[in-house]
Amino acid sequence: MGDPSWKTPMPTPSAYILCTSPRSGSTLLCALLRDSGVAGHPKSYFHQPDLDKWRAGLGLASDTSRPDIFAAAIAQGRGDTDIFGLRLQRHSAPFFFEQIRDAHPDAPTDKAAVEAQFGSTSFIYLHRMDKVAQAVSLVRASQSGLWHRNANGSELERSSPPQPLHYDHAAIAQEVETVKGYDTGWEDWFAEQAITPLRLDYDMLSADPVATLAQTVAYLDLPQGAPVQPAVSKLSDDVSADWIARFKSETHT
Repeated sequence: MGDPSWKTPMPTPSAYILCTSPRSGSTLLCALLRDSGVAGHPKSYFHQPDLDKWRAGLGLASDTSRPDIFAAAIAQGRGDTDIFGLRLQRHSAPFFFEQIRDAHPDAPTDKAAVEAQFGSTSFIYLHRMDKVAQAVSLVRASQSGLWHRNANGSELERSSPPQPLHYDHAAIAQEVETVKGYDTGWEDWFAEQAITPLRLDYDMLSADPVATLAQTVAYLDLPQGAPVQPAVSKLSDDVSADWIARFKSETHT
């Protein structure tokens, strides 16, 4: 059921960061938090390691200053609520923290710089225990070009035209090491910053998204908000299951 430390009383934060890595269920959780109507509009506002891409993603002019970039992200990430939500993928984190520390040079830590920028901030760590399944999901999305579907089955996010799917042991093995590195990166950062995040797992979220949303909203000390249903659907199917089983058999995982 996740880390029981989420039950520790704490003041309502001004912001939260969903710390995660690709194919861990963050698109589903972000949509649930958004649709609850109480937890802001979490997105990857600082996804690419490039200020111009931050500006473009936020719909800002090319000469927008960094303080105004942050202000625009906060406004969009709050939605119609009082809390700012941010999804931060591990591969996006180094540049993000570099910019935050540069904006607040007197802050002694990344966490202090984050709170200087966003106010009191809570941290949620959404990860996926089964690294082979996560790697297979990455390889399949890369091959197919399809990253997410809406709950009604229509396409939500596509990066390229469809390509035939094919089992690729080497590609899966490479992604396994990549996603393990993402987890190590987050764990090291939490330890360095003396942060105890709310820990959520993909399988728990997938099995009961509404309960996971309720746990997250309670951790943030927010009211439960409107009843919600998942806005995105899983892409995994028998092909994914076959690739996972085959890879684990070949590697004795």
